[in-house]
Amino acid sequence: MRGHKLQAREIVARGLRGWVLAEDVRSTAGKRVARKGQRLDDAVLEQLASADGREVHVVEPEPGEIHEDEASRRLATAVAGPGLRLKGPAQSRFNLIAQRKGVVRIDQDLLRQLNALYGVAVFTLLDRQVVLPGKVVAGVKVTPLVMPEAVVRRAEEIASQGPVIALQPFQPKQVAVVATQGLPEKLRDRFRRTVEQKIGWYGSTISGITYLPAEAEAVAEALRELARTNDVILVAGGNTIDPLDPAFVALDRSGAEMIHFGAPSHPGSMFWLARLGETSIVNLASCSMYSRSTFADLVLPLVMTGERVTEAEIDEFGYGGLLERDMAFRFPPYDSDVSDEENEDA
Repeated sequence: MRGHKLQAREIVARGLRGWVLAEDVRSTAGKRVARKGQRLDDAVLEQLASADGREVHVVEPEPGEIHEDEASRRLATAVAGPGLRLKGPAQSRFNLIAQRKGVVRIDQDLLRQLNALYGVAVFTLLDRQVVLPGKVVAGVKVTPLVMPEAVVRRAEEIASQGPVIALQPFQPKQVAVVATQGLPEKLRDRFRRTVEQKIGWYGSTISGITYLPAEAEAVAEALRELARTNDVILVAGGNTIDPLDPAFVALDRSGAEMIHFGAPSHPGSMFWLARLGETSIVNLASCSMYSRSTFADLVLPLVMTGERVTEAEIDEFGYGGLLERDMAFRFPPYDSDVSDEENEDA
């Protein structure tokens, strides 16, 4: 890439097609007639004729270099995994847009490798963030006006190990609820509405809510029975820090495997996740039975994609686990189904 400072009339006279404008160009009347980043073609050269007498900065591509729009398009295509569509370019930037509800997954190692390349810029939402259809998940662009194609090919090689950025969709599941905390009828209705709204938002259904006495054997029997026909069981209520809590004791008696006890989060450290066969068992502590923003609402989206959530996956939530008000964007938007970003410019 070589930069040149030329009079507009010279650019027109020489017919420098394929060169790239490095700045906006205005006519002698002050009106913008061409914008930076435009490749010179017959139409642009005609416009430049109205800027006679003005000095213009242009870039001469060298062999093996491609325009920023082409480079960005190839890069965006390479990093976009399932569930995403491209929108652009706008100033060489392409946006990756969510096509459905789901959880954003980012291969952070591959992302770092890409951004270490000359002129490459890929920027994303947080890994494991829940998004709605139309949400901008990532932006992709290159910095220079023309880009060595060899760098683009290297980026494509790195991205081929991915996907770098993907959207895991929610899967329809059957969910059972077990509550061990005695609740008056009014609070039961509130609890039912809360869990039905959440589970319905994921496109899944509640098979039933079972209220049980605080007896470990009764809870264990219910877990064994419900695991036969349900993909997920929510266990509500109880005292997680009490080793004799019936729900906690019932896990061992039912044959369930504890995946993670406690959570690197505040609030929400009393969370636990278990598995009985292929059924995930998610704890809803007393404080989270009616809340819309708890640690369970960070893990539940992963469960509802069908992911087999591991202990290591939950450990990673410690980064960003201080769930103050500023972290509200981390939680599923249970009141919405489509992002308001759908019609915004790239």
